[in-house]
Amino acid sequence: MESRKDRLRFNFKVWIETEEKKGILGYGQMRLLQAIKDKGTLNNAIRDAGFHYRKSWDKLKTIESLLGFRIIETHRGGANKGNTVLTEKGHKLIDAFEKFNSRYEEILKKTCETATNDLLNDLQEL
Repeated sequence: MESRKDRLRFNFKVWIETEEKKGILGYGQMRLLQAIKDKGTLNNAIRDAGFHYRKSWDKLKTIESLLGFRIIETHRGGANKGNTVLTEKGHKLIDAFEKFNSRYEEILKKTCETATNDLLNDLQEL
């Protein structure tokens, strides 16, 4: 049997969760929120992020329910043809997630690289 140990690696994902360990926001949801911020409409944000409308809408409502506050506001029709914007708390979530990533992503990458090298070296010795 061919060894595939050279394809092994440690990796990580970061998300925000409740005290009960229920996931609220991860990279995908943050991409969607950032797209809403950038595009100004839910349709354009979903198209830009490559998501499905119904699933994204349901996820946003679930996130708001778990958080206990609104993260988006929608405005239908009118002169602006409707839009979706982040609330102030929605902006704060994006900022906090980005701040975490800027502080710790490089540390986590290096830690994963070291752990991967250690694992592959240990396997090599067997």
